[in-house]
Amino acid sequence: MLTTDDLTERESQIVHNLAITLAQDETDVNELGKAIAYLRSISHQPNAGVKFFKYLKTLTTNGRQIGHSGRTTDYYRSIESACNKFLREEKANSETMLKILGWAVRLMRYYKVSPIEEIPFLAGSASSTQLTLNAEEERISQRQAEITKALQSQKFDINQVLDAIVLGVKGIKVTYQILKSVKFTEKEPKKSASLAEGQKVKVKITALKEDGSIKSVKYID
Repeated sequence: MLTTDDLTERESQIVHNLAITLAQDETDVNELGKAIAYLRSISHQPNAGVKFFKYLKTLTTNGRQIGHSGRTTDYYRSIESACNKFLREEKANSETMLKILGWAVRLMRYYKVSPIEEIPFLAGSASSTQLTLNAEEERISQRQAEITKALQSQKFDINQVLDAIVLGVKGIKVTYQILKSVKFTEKEPKKSASLAEGQKVKVKITALKEDGSIKSVKYID
């Protein structure tokens, strides 16, 4: 079982740096999860860390062939870049890498539903850092429960129009908040330049998941 007691102060800093970098790049948590699964499957092998970085390079190089969406290659690049920057010094110890990546995934999930500016920087002693991670884990569970409740209380349809607030604009990507707690980041190549943070807009639902919850939305004039 993964516990914060296992994290040193340095490892906690790496966790934060990884999570915040990948969250800001809007990297798919599921793609990072797949990379972690690969590392776990080879962790008993010699040079597992080296093989992991080669695996990430392969994903980036062949992303267009093996990816299942137009953004998958971007996710691979982001994961490879962040791991090279923050994890390379740990490549000799696959268990440490797994521990750090496991916590990074947890914090990424939190950052997806809470503005990053609200997250305290993980600095200070190892014990204070561990307490911060514990607090964030509890907040993750609470926030996800709120979102699940909000989604379950409504029935959605394709082309349904909803009120939204623009949380941020990054290039052609726009992050919307709907239902007061749910965030979606979508590509808006024709509209992003005319949108601003804090702006109230209308979006329509363009796709639903199998459980009937919203998968994607699009800005409408």
